[in-house]
Amino acid sequence: MALVTAPEFPEIPVSRLPEDAVLLDVREDDEWAAGHAPDAVHIPMTTLAERLDEVPDGDPVYVICRSGGRSARVTSYLNGNGWDAVNVEGGMSMWERLGKPLVSETADPPQVI
Repeated sequence: MALVTAPEFPEIPVSRLPEDAVLLDVREDDEWAAGHAPDAVHIPMTTLAERLDEVPDGDPVYVICRSGGRSARVTSYLNGNGWDAVNVEGGMSMWERLGKPLVSETADPPQVI
């Protein structure tokens, strides 16, 4: 039997996000431009360390990426540095699958890439 350990960070599935969730999207610029949640704040994971003053106020801040890997790392980092952060399990891929609203920064229809 395999040993199962709990994650080192809190998680919530997209389907259980509160309506008023403060979302931090940590995907790259091209991913964000293609499609994102309407009220999310965008800080790519690769620039987070130098942009910590831009992390939105939230209790907690819900961190999202495409599938949950990058956001899990950012959630762990933020929690280790004084924030109350929760990873969004399934990420924007699940967001799109569930038919949640998307907006785009391009003229194309919004999509998760």
